[in-house]
Amino acid sequence: MRPTDRLFEVIQILRGARTPVIAARLAEQLEVSVRTIYRDIVALQSMRIPVAGEPGIGYVLQRGYDLPPINFDIEEAEAISVGLSMLARTGDAGLKRAAERAARKLNAATPLSEALLTSSWGAPDLDLLPEIRAAIREERTLQIVYAGDAGSLTRRKVLPIALIYYAEVAVLAAWCRLRKDFRHFRPDRMHECTPLDERFEGEGGSLRRAWEASRSTGPAANRLAGQRSNSTKTG
Repeated sequence: MRPTDRLFEVIQILRGARTPVIAARLAEQLEVSVRTIYRDIVALQSMRIPVAGEPGIGYVLQRGYDLPPINFDIEEAEAISVGLSMLARTGDAGLKRAAERAARKLNAATPLSEALLTSSWGAPDLDLLPEIRAAIREERTLQIVYAGDAGSLTRRKVLPIALIYYAEVAVLAAWCRLRKDFRHFRPDRMHECTPLDERFEGEGGSLRRAWEASRSTGPAANRLAGQRSNSTKTG
């Protein structure tokens, strides 16, 4: 890896980290020595890139730092173009519109082959998906009316924490106040979905970690397994 490419990778790793990253971890990921990482950190700081920290404690990239525009080679651009076009399959109208905007910008910068085609098949657009994504970002409680496996409707308040896109269906992971447990809901079964003023600010991260742990160790894991295109239990 060229030194300039490695500096870029160091920035990317620090940008995505939630806690300080020690030099040994950076060295392991980039397959270089710890001494090389120390030199890279000094080089970045000399270029006025806001990397803070010190040996033994770890390094962080200060918030608000933006990388310069990235140039893609033709194969990278084609891979991104195909990936963007496949977002139509999610049924998320908001993501589909964003993907179309991104694809136009990409094509303007790097004209792509007209032979790259993807199927337009996918789930029907669900206008509530952008609203659900916004509620997850804003840590805002949702009030939903949901149709269960037997078709019975229940009204409940949920704390939305993750939206999972499968090939056939999207699934919302949330803490359900009615069941007092994590539950998984198919947006296409929601008869109503209303964002409330009630927030759970600062709790989203811990809820996601607890949910992720429950997927492999708890009852919620059994509820989610095998439910990609089939019904999603709500208890």
